[in-house]
Amino acid sequence: MYRNSIKPIFDILLSFVVIIAISPVYLILMILLGYVNQGNPFFTQLRPGKNAINFRVIKFKTMNDRKDERGHLLPDEDRMHAVGKFIRKTSLDELPQLINVVKGDMSLVGPRPLLPSYLPLYSQEQSRRHEVKPGVTGWVQVNGRNSVSWIDKFKMDVWYVDHQSFKLDIKILILTVKKVILKEDINYEGQATTLPFEGNKNQI
Repeated sequence: MYRNSIKPIFDILLSFVVIIAISPVYLILMILLGYVNQGNPFFTQLRPGKNAINFRVIKFKTMNDRKDERGHLLPDEDRMHAVGKFIRKTSLDELPQLINVVKGDMSLVGPRPLLPSYLPLYSQEQSRRHEVKPGVTGWVQVNGRNSVSWIDKFKMDVWYVDHQSFKLDIKILILTVKKVILKEDINYEGQATTLPFEGNKNQI
């Protein structure tokens, strides 16, 4: 009952409240990122959601589009500007995903939406993470986030699918706020972004 009835209503109502409460911050970030990113404050990308159906996730853009002499994008760490580093470190880049929650693409709590290219790399058990809507935050984000291996992340995602409840979601939301305040588990050491998942054989 909670998953199909109460949770969607809770998601939308709380997202609306947060959007209204943070609207001044949202506007400032839009203006600031619009300036440093040559007019584009947002980053959008297709991600698989519930039942592996793609939707377009919305985030604040924390990296510019600088390219090398051959027209290829520079490495992430070379494209991450000072404003982007601050926004990524404080997790403010995730705020626009509240729009995805209101639209019904995402939930406040659930497995994080990853890349479509990962879908054929999952084991049958790992693919169960798509039995629920992806979340703005999740069990992985409060239990190590980027310091946890991909294999363990997927185990935690599936654990959440089997154990989600109102009590657990509230616990995750509270722990997420704590993680954001303490700026814990943002990236691997020496990495601007998370290392890509390359399949289960490469994780052993």
